[in-house]
Amino acid sequence: MEETTILPILAVSAFGLLVVVSGGIIYLTAVSWRDRRRQETEVRANRRSVRPNKK
Repeated sequence: MEETTILPILAVSAFGLLVVVSGGIIYLTAVSWRDRRRQETEVRANRRSVRPNKK
């Protein structure tokens, strides 16, 4: 194979890997954000239910 044939293949492969890795990072960030938000909501709900009634 010539060098002129290998370079475009490597460039496309590198771009594809960049897209896959970036997508994975975005996915993991979104999942982490969603889980943190859900946990904070649960903590707030638990605080309300545990709070004694003031009369």
